[in-house]
Amino acid sequence: MLLSNTAMARCLALIGMATIGGAAFAQAAPATGEAAEPAAAPASDASSAGDIVVTAQKRSQRIQDVPVAVQVLGGEALTSQGVRQFADLTKATPSLLIRPSEQPVNNSISIRGIGTFAFSPSVEPSVAVQIDDVPVQFIARAFADLSDIDRVEVLRGPQSTLYGRAASAGLINIITQNPTADLTGRIGGVVTTDREYAVNGAISGPLTDTLGFRLNANYDKFEGNVRNLGTGDRVNGFRTLSIKGKVVWDPTSNLNIAVSGGYIDGTTTIGRPFIRLGAAARLRGVAAYDPSVFAPGIVATEDNTKVVNNINSGTNYTDYSASVRASLDVGFASLMSITGYDKFRQFDILDQDESAVAALDNRQFGTFRTHSWSQEFRLVAPGKNRFRYTLGLYYSDLELSRVFQRGPFFSIANWYATNGTRQYAAFGQLEYDILPNTTLIGGARAGKNKIDYRFTDYAATGVPTFAGNDSANYETYKAGVQQKFTPDIMGFVTFATGYKGQAYDIGTGFNLVRQNSGPVQPERSKDWQIGLKTQFFDRHVTFNVTLFDTRFKNFQAQGIETLSDGTTNFRLANVGRLRTKGVEVEASWRAATDINFSGGVTYNDAKITQFLGAQCYPNQTAAQGCVGTPARQNLAGFRPPQAPKWKLAASGEYTPSLTQSLDGVLQASYSYQSAINFSINQDPQTYQPGYGIANLSIGVRAPDRKWEAVAFVNNLFDKHYFSNMNNDTGNHANQLATLGYLARDYNRYGGVRVSYKF
Repeated sequence: MLLSNTAMARCLALIGMATIGGAAFAQAAPATGEAAEPAAAPASDASSAGDIVVTAQKRSQRIQDVPVAVQVLGGEALTSQGVRQFADLTKATPSLLIRPSEQPVNNSISIRGIGTFAFSPSVEPSVAVQIDDVPVQFIARAFADLSDIDRVEVLRGPQSTLYGRAASAGLINIITQNPTADLTGRIGGVVTTDREYAVNGAISGPLTDTLGFRLNANYDKFEGNVRNLGTGDRVNGFRTLSIKGKVVWDPTSNLNIAVSGGYIDGTTTIGRPFIRLGAAARLRGVAAYDPSVFAPGIVATEDNTKVVNNINSGTNYTDYSASVRASLDVGFASLMSITGYDKFRQFDILDQDESAVAALDNRQFGTFRTHSWSQEFRLVAPGKNRFRYTLGLYYSDLELSRVFQRGPFFSIANWYATNGTRQYAAFGQLEYDILPNTTLIGGARAGKNKIDYRFTDYAATGVPTFAGNDSANYETYKAGVQQKFTPDIMGFVTFATGYKGQAYDIGTGFNLVRQNSGPVQPERSKDWQIGLKTQFFDRHVTFNVTLFDTRFKNFQAQGIETLSDGTTNFRLANVGRLRTKGVEVEASWRAATDINFSGGVTYNDAKITQFLGAQCYPNQTAAQGCVGTPARQNLAGFRPPQAPKWKLAASGEYTPSLTQSLDGVLQASYSYQSAINFSINQDPQTYQPGYGIANLSIGVRAPDRKWEAVAFVNNLFDKHYFSNMNNDTGNHANQLATLGYLARDYNRYGGVRVSYKF
């Protein structure tokens, strides 16, 4: 059995909670030139949940006809649930969890409790992200902007046979708005009670009978919810300016060409308040530097929103992107070409001593630069054929450089590194209707990854330089069967394998011994899914359920190892095996033309099944499992980090007609997450208890949605929680010192959002 009866009973008990929320699903029109055939015809009402059109299988299909575990969030649903930043997606998607860090490069994305937790920027993510069919090769880019979105598709489980870039745990597919047939425009803004200001606008329409355009601009500034007493500034905020443009050309009825470009300029600031601090803590072990000296004015509780740093930590980044997407209908299929280019630069700085003590003013700073491009060719057969296929070729090239310095008082570092990653792959998926309602599914992928690096350590004697390269071939596959019991009831069973490439752990401490250890080996996954998608009452009620069981081998994570010279090293390593299994439920109910409810719940029984040489957490004793020389612990049987057992997202919307020219708007959303540990080593100081967040909105709009004005309150019940934690005892004489990362909605705040369309 995939699940115990008790677990299933608990999950079903929460389904009722999931259906008291609102329009998390929204009608999504197919992208221009997406496939050879048109989108599925709508049901009785165009906004019904059953009419969502997705491209999860590289052709436009009704989501209920897709034998894939996928959740879709439309643009209006994102707005109503307060999702404006990429990290906000974690609130609306039960199987997804996004953990921010000191800088976007170290952020992590998990699906079903599986993600990449590594400090090296060259490590591939377990969860891939793509924007308008173009893979995001450097994950920090994904966190830069989320505006003018048509929909977001969250695909759970390995994705290797339909997408150019493989993903061992899942994929987030972001589709932006396309040009409109008529000249239209939109302008909107947000103002909050805690000093966030945002304005965005778009204009779209035809230039000629065959040429359309869309231009979007977005500016968002949040001063932050942490006060730096050392500088007097607010921190833990952000500023984002993005400009996007898209031109779509249809020179003939068979040819479609879309050219997109974008520019992003942004900053983030970091504030990590002490939430626990022992009286005996001494900064760097100096007796004179007690908490009254290195943290004056700070009361270290979980309600603390103050830091004392002599600089404002943060990042400053820019991004330039461009893509060309061409689709030619050749009769029997659509031939597609997708070319993407991205140039990303980020400067980051961190007050590493977390104090304003001038005598120990230790800072770390550096610059990331990346250049990447990708090319994909795809042949997609029409979805109406009995035999359907998607065949593709993919190539990508990522070049990354990193300048890093830290000091001058402790943990001295000064190095420069370059890292190259090239991927080659051929992939395809076939579907054959052996009977009118029975479909066999088969897919495969063959690929090759090449990686190289060059590392120069300017802080070491003699300024040594290390260089190396490696490559690996791999294959993955997928098999399954889909059965349509009725037009509105469909089931599927799939088995798929996933792959994440090898990597060099480039970072502080890299040396000859680490070089001779070779790259970290590839991560592989095997995934079973059993799904049922149903609709009832003229498609007004949708109920989908997926059972999953995924096993990971050579899971890549930060660990401890004994090197050939007898020393120990904290580095990226293959630390063993994991498995995650559970059930995902999504439900929606269109109770009336002006009342919608929807939501989802995930139960995830995630467990580390093999991890013998795991790093001990600070001050862990032998009685607590930290044994041997060098000291280590066995984490078999523990939950992996960032893997809540239960996660729930629900929302609801009521839009009654108030007058002939005025509708009301009432929206509510609720998300719940059970306890997690942010550290794989099970550090009790990085344990986050379960919590629930409720948001409420009320306002008015025109019946045709030409304009809207809504007041909202986020974190209605003022529930304090953290998006990450860090144990800093090593910086404080091995005494209690825990830093908290305050979420954007750590405190309750209100605001107003307005929009006008023409």
